[in-house]
Amino acid sequence: MATILLIVLVLLVIGALPTWPHSRNWGYAPSGLAGLIVVVLLILLLTGRL
Repeated sequence: MATILLIVLVLLVIGALPTWPHSRNWGYAPSGLAGLIVVVLLILLLTGRL
C-alpha cells in the first residue's frame, strides 16, 4: 500500500510541474491537489490508520 501511494505522489509531483505548454494555464490546481494528498496521508499516519 505504501509503495502505491509513493508512486502516486511521485506522479502527482511530476504532473504538477508546469513544463508542458498545455499545463501552463492550470494554475495551482495540480500542486494543491498533491499538497492535499500529502496532508491527508500525514493525518492518516499520525492517527495510525495507514
